[in-house]
Amino acid sequence: MEILLGALVALGYGSGDFLGGMSAKRLPTVVVLLGSQAVGLAAAFLLVVVLRDAAPDTHIFLLSAAAGVVGIAALGMLFQGLAVGRMSIVAPLSAIGGGLLPVAWGLLRGERPSPLALVGVALALVAAGIVGRGAEHDPARSVSPRVELALGVGAGIGFGVVFILLTEASSGSGMWPIFIARCTSVPLLAVIAAVVGASPRMVRTDVAPVAGAGLCDVGANALVLLAVRRGLVTLVAPVAALYPATTVLLARVVLHERIGRQRASGLALGLLGLALIATR
Repeated sequence: MEILLGALVALGYGSGDFLGGMSAKRLPTVVVLLGSQAVGLAAAFLLVVVLRDAAPDTHIFLLSAAAGVVGIAALGMLFQGLAVGRMSIVAPLSAIGGGLLPVAWGLLRGERPSPLALVGVALALVAAGIVGRGAEHDPARSVSPRVELALGVGAGIGFGVVFILLTEASSGSGMWPIFIARCTSVPLLAVIAAVVGASPRMVRTDVAPVAGAGLCDVGANALVLLAVRRGLVTLVAPVAALYPATTVLLARVVLHERIGRQRASGLALGLLGLALIATR
């Protein structure tokens, strides 16, 4: 069950990242973040109300608020990277840090998956890196590979920290961590948008992808909480880190970015890693 949840997390994050990156090609990144986080706030509020979750302790509030701040910084770097760079490069780079940090944290906390499952973890993380390579023939973007690297890796580190914070805030807190995170991020983004003079208005055609990015992000975060409550972080995180596969496939279908043999082999390696992880 944990592996299925992790796979759904990957699908949610990958779809949301694609929609957010596409929107950031036409709109300022802060506007995309503000719109998607506002939609996410409404969705998170509904989750808390429908599930009737009891209010969590103070430390849950602090961890969740921190996740909200770090999360918008990570998403900002990712959306900017997806907008100005190659989706098939930036997204996989962001997955490496997002997968490695939670695994290291879980091992430090005493989690002990089986040796075969650890091999699967390693394969899944290597697959995330392979998917981001072999793109020499992709259309050139407006930034250098170094900028793509910085934005992708920076986003990955942020996502890894957010995953850890949500993991630590997951016990007995229901869906409150997601709601609190967005109660923190939305006002902060509104202030940033006002400071830089970015108008939150958008044309009708931009509303759906921005809202979709927010809903996918909330859905994926909710599944993260469910997954880490049911299984080991060291197993859930690498599965979730395969989200670039969704982004790469969508970039191939919609934007006609080339996948190539190398990245196709990376996707196959990721599936093998999932199979090994499931044997734990």
